[in-house]
Amino acid sequence: MRHVAKLMVASAFTALMATTAMAQTPKDTVVMAKQIDDIITLDPAEAFEFSGVEVGANVYDKLIGVDLAKNNDLVGELAEKWTVSEDNLTYTFKLRPGVKFHSGNALTAADVVYSFQRAVTLNKSPGFILTQFGFTKENVLEKVKATDDNTVVVTVSKPFAPTFFLNCLTSGVASIVDSKLVKANEKDGDFGNAWLKLNSAGSGAYKVRAYRPNEQYALDANETWYKGAPKNKRVIVRHVAEPASQRLLLEKGDIDMARNLSKDQLAAVKEKSDIQIVQGDKGYILYLGLNQKNANLNKPEVREALKWLVDYQSIERNIVEGTYKHHESFLPKGFLGAIDDKPYKFDPAKAKELLAKAGLPNGFTVTMDVRSVSPITDIAQAIQSSWGQAGIKLELIPGDGKQTLTKYRARTHDIYIGQWGPDYLDPHTNAETFAINENNGEDAKSKTLAWRNAWDIPDMTKVAQAAVLETDAAKRKTTYESLQREHQKVSPFVIMFQQVEVTAERKNVKGWVIGPSSDTNFYWPIAKN
Repeated sequence: MRHVAKLMVASAFTALMATTAMAQTPKDTVVMAKQIDDIITLDPAEAFEFSGVEVGANVYDKLIGVDLAKNNDLVGELAEKWTVSEDNLTYTFKLRPGVKFHSGNALTAADVVYSFQRAVTLNKSPGFILTQFGFTKENVLEKVKATDDNTVVVTVSKPFAPTFFLNCLTSGVASIVDSKLVKANEKDGDFGNAWLKLNSAGSGAYKVRAYRPNEQYALDANETWYKGAPKNKRVIVRHVAEPASQRLLLEKGDIDMARNLSKDQLAAVKEKSDIQIVQGDKGYILYLGLNQKNANLNKPEVREALKWLVDYQSIERNIVEGTYKHHESFLPKGFLGAIDDKPYKFDPAKAKELLAKAGLPNGFTVTMDVRSVSPITDIAQAIQSSWGQAGIKLELIPGDGKQTLTKYRARTHDIYIGQWGPDYLDPHTNAETFAINENNGEDAKSKTLAWRNAWDIPDMTKVAQAAVLETDAAKRKTTYESLQREHQKVSPFVIMFQQVEVTAERKNVKGWVIGPSSDTNFYWPIAKN
């Protein structure tokens, strides 16, 4: 056994030395360190986690995109142009000619129809983004039609604001897949879902070379992409959970970019002459979801008390400075109707009064599911400490991103600490998930965050749903402002911060684009000197 142990140590040392000796990434390859344990699938019809959606954004094309340099204006991608009928019910898209998938297959209107059909029929987590327009597995082929190889006609159920519908088409679930390749990998009528969990069938800037869950994914550049070949040949994203490890790899030159550095690591690398910081405002909201199936959390006074028990300023100053900003409403800064109201601050005395009114003067015991990554764990521990000042015993249940998210989606949590990012750049993307719950039953088709936390809100749901039919932007803005203020008072969400995404990268790296959503983080402009 000692001999075996010696061999193991020697082997590990050799491997370490090989890594250390390399300390230089290939010039045509971009290597990132990032926490990617949240990936559940690479299928664009199913991916609904930040990392999985980011992969899709770089592998697949959509009909419509956004121009980040022009205030997120809608622009044509696969759709060269489009028209909207006077009654706002029919959209006609003319496809860009000559686009090919990675397989070499020509991209036609039939692929667009198939992509809508599979997303609606599978109806996975992001499916509601399309089904809210009246598409069902029974009618989707009537509502989405190819009139010729280059023309797609889409009919929606209501006269929605056109910008709302078009913004939804910028979401990952609206990605266009290679129907021939997917059908060739279909099993038991699954629309190729099992195969696409690990593979790709797109036409975008990259194709998936390999994906190993909780380890890494590698993407190869699509040299014939219709926008032009990416500025690098390959992107490799390694799962490195600890920010301190990311920092060491970056400083040694083993990676080009570190994506999850904490406040302390960022302060340290800023002093390095060969490292630079790139940042961008992100639409990600960091919040607590309080499951209303829990009798204590279901009490209005308890929900309010917990909002007075978070020390927002201390967490921002000591844990997330430079990476998150204090924010207490469900719409991120920069969205139509976003407000900057901050009605809550750390006030244990006020919280105790509310708990006493709820019949819980001595507090209560409750659990919180926590993803085991920084800074989520640190924030959860800070909350655990501050809640204790009011007698609330908070038990933290650690797990990886996939474990905690799966439990949350099943509504079997007490409290969940997590992030929500916009699926498209329209205020309804967050209003829908935080303020709409059409059916609070287990058989619900639309499983929003309000549903996940068993919050039954028929009146608020009607208000939020009506806002997408309003074509007057000023009136929509007013509706969202009042909706958020009501939401802050009564909801089972403790909204705390909005993310500022920060990347530390070596100075020979240029071009990294950080957008407001996971769908707008683009690898193709990244170049290395």
